[in-house]
Amino acid sequence: MNTARRIRHTVQQALSRRSFLQTSVATGAVLSLGSFARGAYASVPADEFVTWSASHVAKMIRDKQLSAVDAVTMCYARIDVVNPKINAVVATCRERALAEAKEADAMLAAGKSLGPLHGVPFTVKDSFDTAGVVSTGGTLGRKSYVPGKDATVVARVRAAGAILLGKTNTPEFTLGGGARGTYNLIYGQTFNPYNLAYSPAGSSGGAGAIVAAGGAFFDIGSDYGGSIRGPAYNNGIAGIKPTYGRVPRTGHIVGYGGPFDNFQETGPMARRVEDLVLLLPLLSGPDNWDAAMAPVTLGDPATVELKKLRVAYYTTNGETDPTPEIQALVKQCAGYFRDLGCKVTEDKPPKMKELSDARQKFSGASDGDHMRRLLAKHGTTQASPGLRTSGELLPSAEFTKWVEVMDSIKSEQLAWFEKYDLIVCPANAKAPQRVPPEFVRPPGAGGGSYTSQYNTTGWPAGVVRAGTSKEEVGLPLGIQLVGQPWRDDVVLAAMAHVEKQTGGWQMPPI
Repeated sequence: MNTARRIRHTVQQALSRRSFLQTSVATGAVLSLGSFARGAYASVPADEFVTWSASHVAKMIRDKQLSAVDAVTMCYARIDVVNPKINAVVATCRERALAEAKEADAMLAAGKSLGPLHGVPFTVKDSFDTAGVVSTGGTLGRKSYVPGKDATVVARVRAAGAILLGKTNTPEFTLGGGARGTYNLIYGQTFNPYNLAYSPAGSSGGAGAIVAAGGAFFDIGSDYGGSIRGPAYNNGIAGIKPTYGRVPRTGHIVGYGGPFDNFQETGPMARRVEDLVLLLPLLSGPDNWDAAMAPVTLGDPATVELKKLRVAYYTTNGETDPTPEIQALVKQCAGYFRDLGCKVTEDKPPKMKELSDARQKFSGASDGDHMRRLLAKHGTTQASPGLRTSGELLPSAEFTKWVEVMDSIKSEQLAWFEKYDLIVCPANAKAPQRVPPEFVRPPGAGGGSYTSQYNTTGWPAGVVRAGTSKEEVGLPLGIQLVGQPWRDDVVLAAMAHVEKQTGGWQMPPI
């Protein structure tokens, strides 16, 4: 079966499954559970359950040691405990989720499986369309909008058996939180589960917070300048921004197309790297709508020979110097690869600041016209205070000049990368910070340039927890790992190695 037919078949399966469930719920004809599904909830301690990976819970369900109904029920119980404090989950679909879980258990009892995520509960960022579930994108014009179709990434994990619990908070159009990170006029502010005075970062901050707090086994985020990696960093979980062109954005509120298209990517977020390894192949590949996608095979991280990697590391990009503890963490993580026998060199891509400056000029060149068009498209008359709806209107000649400058630097950086297989570097210049009262970032509050650099190049980049801050006591610290184009497998293998050395995610004290 070719790629196009396979994608159509997958989506048709998801739609058929959804139609069956809607009919079953309406008639009260949901199938009864198999005998293995009863009593599992009582036998699994809640404090143990919320520490499991998606991969482990999938195996437990597959081995009939846990029912999907109990998995969904326990996730909702955890959400009910933590969500009033962190405001991460902004919409739920409990009745449907339990109906799907009952069907999943009945299918398994009959010897049938939907796929590798059979019965696994998840949440998804509210910037993605979800059929039958409110999908606001954080904008007032869509406050009550309920799509009729899932975004491609949502359809793919549901077709693989995952069960949607609900939606997680995101700023307006994923970009409107400003310095407040995950904030919008519909649902307000999300908070960090490690310390409620602190930010979970944006724009996938709701996703990062609920996954870290044990309310969902995974989420799917989007990343325009660090919106997967920033929340992974702040919430102490693992997340990957794949190579540009690998995972479709169809059904995302800022989707395919336009001059800023190549900055936006979508990818998985989870407590453990093994779950990213499980999820990324399911999300990847063209969907015959997002025209920027390419049918490039995803390598298997298990086959990556880590000891043969040529590793570059840097502690500062020359734009914003990280704190001493961040710089020490980079050196520590580079040492994990040196200990394997890797050739490790202190080096960084050329002209990083120049690329950042060019992107800023390019991004503001339309005077915010693209954002005003989005507001009009969705019928929003009141924008979030952090949404940038203006810029420096440049003549077309200067606009195209900045495109050429960016492309020229990207070529230089790509040539530089031929010497290496992996980059170890900061994900931010500072530890997670408190939620500020203002929306405009004060001078010297930078750090996003460490992640946005790799949206501009399109290279795969992931963040995994690697330590705990002493400056912001108890807050997690992550490390960023970057690979050559299409070598997402190298990034995942490297993330798994760091996670093994440091322990990765730790349960927050919430």
